[in-house]
Amino acid sequence: MTNSWRFSTLADRHRALGSNLEDWSGMGTAWSYDGDPMAEYMAIRTKAGLMDVSGLKKVHITGPAASHVIERATTRNMEKLMPGRSVYATMLNDQGKFIDDCVIYRLAPNAFMVVHGSGQAHEQLTMAATGRDVSIRFDDNTHDLSLQGPLAVDYLAQHVPGIRDLAYFSQMQTSLFGKPAMISRTGYTGERGYELFVRGQDAPMIWDRILEEGAAMGIIPCRFTTLDLLRTESYLLFFPYDNSEMYPFENEGPGDTLWELGLDFTVSPGKVGFRGAEEHYRLKGKERFKIWGLKLEGNNVPGNGAPVMRGGTQVGVVTQAMHSPLNNHTVAIARIPVDCANDSTRLVVNCATHGEIAAITSPMPFYDVEKKRRTAKG
Repeated sequence: MTNSWRFSTLADRHRALGSNLEDWSGMGTAWSYDGDPMAEYMAIRTKAGLMDVSGLKKVHITGPAASHVIERATTRNMEKLMPGRSVYATMLNDQGKFIDDCVIYRLAPNAFMVVHGSGQAHEQLTMAATGRDVSIRFDDNTHDLSLQGPLAVDYLAQHVPGIRDLAYFSQMQTSLFGKPAMISRTGYTGERGYELFVRGQDAPMIWDRILEEGAAMGIIPCRFTTLDLLRTESYLLFFPYDNSEMYPFENEGPGDTLWELGLDFTVSPGKVGFRGAEEHYRLKGKERFKIWGLKLEGNNVPGNGAPVMRGGTQVGVVTQAMHSPLNNHTVAIARIPVDCANDSTRLVVNCATHGEIAAITSPMPFYDVEKKRRTAKG
C-alpha cells in the first residue's frame, strides 16, 4: 500500500478476505480478495453484493453561494435539483476537456455533498468558491457502503421503512440498525442498488450485520475491481482508466471532450457559464476518437490496452473488457476512430495472451439497454 493517507474503518475486514489494500485516490482499497470475482459479479447481477467504496471523496458545500459554486464548477443546473435528489455531473478545464465526474446530492436549500473519484473535483470546487460566501469541507469520516443487486431492496426493506418508494437518484435521511445513515438510490453497477453513507465508527457493525443477515439471500462481500466487470456491460466510465491520461495522444497532451466520451448528456440543456463551457460547445463535431463498444468473438478477454486493428493498422485501444457467462457475451469498452462508432464495423483486437480476436463495433450499454433494472419501482 503506497501513498495512502486515508483509511477505511473496514480495513481489517478487507485484509481478512485477502486484500492487500492497494491505494486508490489516497485510500487503501480492496482491489482484490481471495476467491472468484465472477462469483461476485453473479451475486450483484442476480442477488446482491456489498462493496466498500469509501475511497470516493466526499465534499460538503454549504452557504448562500453553494449553488453558484457548483453551477460554476460542474455541467449541471442546480436550480433544477431539489433537496432529496441527486444528479450525475462532469467537470471540465478551461480547454473544455474532462477532468472529473461526480454525483451531486442536494441535502438542503444551501447544502450539498459532492462525491467524486480520483480526478480534480475538489480543486475545481475550491477554485470556484474563492471570494464566495460558502464553506467547503472535505469529509473523510463518512463511509460509503454500496449494496447493489436486485435483492438489495428486499434486504433493506426489512430495516428501512419507505425504501421501496425511494426513486432512482434520490436519497433519504434515516437510520440503519439504530445508527444515523443517508441512503441513496445510486450505484456503479447497472443494477438496482443503494449507497449507505454512514459514520466511520458505525461502518464495521453495519458491514458485518448486512453480510451476516444477508447470507441466506446470497449477499456476499465484493472487491472493488468487480466493478470493472459490471461497468463494462453497463457503459460506466472510470477516470482515468478510459481516458487519454492512460492512453495519451501522439502529438498532444491529455484531455478528452464530453463529445468523445459520450458524456455530453451531463450538460444541462442550454447551460452556459460553467468552466470550459465555451470550448465544450466549440468542440462539438471535432471529435478525434469515440469511446465505443466492441462485441468480441469467443470467450477470451483481452487485457486493458490491447490494440484495436483495422486492415493491419492500429486504430484504437481496448480500455476494459469482460466475458459474462450470465449474458453469454464478451464485450469491451474501446477508444476507436469516429467513423467506426456504429454497429457494423469489423475490427480485430490483438490480445497478448490469446492472439487475434475478431470484433464488431456496437453501441453501449450492452446490458439492460433501456435501464429498466436500475430504475425499477416497488
